[in-house]
Amino acid sequence: MTKLISKSEKEIDDLIAFLRTINRLNDKAKIANLVQSEFSLILDRSVYYNDNFALRFSTSESENFGNTVLSLSALQKYDDRPVIIVLVMPSDIKLLLANTTLLKKISHSSHQLTRSNIKGSFNGSDISRELSGITNEAKNLVKLFRIHQSIGFEGNLERLVENTTNISPSGKAYIPSKSDYENILRAPNRALKFMKSKEYQILKKELDDKVEQFRDQILIASLIDNVNVRGRVIEYLITGEDEELVKAIILSLQGKSLGLPTFKTENTLGDFEKTFEKYLTATDVKTKMMVLHSNPKAYNIDKILQFLSQEKSVFMFYFVGIDTSANGRISNTVLTSMFQKDLMDSTILLKHWAGRNSRGVTQFEGSVLHKLILDPKDNIVESEAESYLMKLLDL
Repeated sequence: MTKLISKSEKEIDDLIAFLRTINRLNDKAKIANLVQSEFSLILDRSVYYNDNFALRFSTSESENFGNTVLSLSALQKYDDRPVIIVLVMPSDIKLLLANTTLLKKISHSSHQLTRSNIKGSFNGSDISRELSGITNEAKNLVKLFRIHQSIGFEGNLERLVENTTNISPSGKAYIPSKSDYENILRAPNRALKFMKSKEYQILKKELDDKVEQFRDQILIASLIDNVNVRGRVIEYLITGEDEELVKAIILSLQGKSLGLPTFKTENTLGDFEKTFEKYLTATDVKTKMMVLHSNPKAYNIDKILQFLSQEKSVFMFYFVGIDTSANGRISNTVLTSMFQKDLMDSTILLKHWAGRNSRGVTQFEGSVLHKLILDPKDNIVESEAESYLMKLLDL
């Protein structure tokens, strides 16, 4: 179940403040008992947890500890909430986030680890001390968890198997030709022209009409707890081409059939493709729950570069803001370029996450999307967008 990060954030702040009052106690058992009592935690073997976070207490003489922390199967149980290591040292207490996105590999009994066989344990030294330039420490726990939240356990498993077992990655990093490189760097100019064109208005109206057509179903789907299922259902209602599948989804949302039909969205760059005379557009549909502060996935860097290497290519995002706080309503819909300045500046590059033969993947900061949906802006600074693309090409 996806949690409201605001509630977790409040309790994590309270945890940090509470630990400051006992940070010189230097007794793991006493500290654990005090924290358990203060936050009404349940003890499951070595993990203390509630709905908002899970804690593992450990001791060390310094921040660089190599102790075994948890088994991967135990971590899997709590990976949907912040998993925090409370490291008790002689004169201080340090906190580290240990969700799977922050793990580099699995150390013990890992030779049996596969996607279908969750085996092995990780050490303190297997926990990354920074992610995308964000240090893994108390003040950044919530920020780091937001990055993890849209990846989740399943999203990290293949990377952990690859890094742990040294299985050769199946993918290959995209290597552009000279003409590809030139087309990629012209992408911001194409996007700028498209945003001012009649074709942009046609695309926006087509997507808006779909949202209006399925407005009631979208609002019902917004109540689905599982963030991935919720996103796939809403995105398919807007862009799906299989009319029978759309009907089956609607019947399920109306309670006229048992469970959602089994369907899998294609792992393509955009959910909706439309070709115009001057433009080849791919649009990724993203739903934004306005009461949540999670970071949505953006794009695979190699895939976006390969798409932009085409002469007429334009890549867009269509954001659907949903406010469930007052009987449910669609706040706004925004069609914008990947190069929109605020959006581009908020893009988080996750190079470490994607494997050895990849430039990585990206996310957006949820707070920036929130502002963009409430106050849409279409400004693109070509020089900054070109510099951003060169940065991606150099990864």
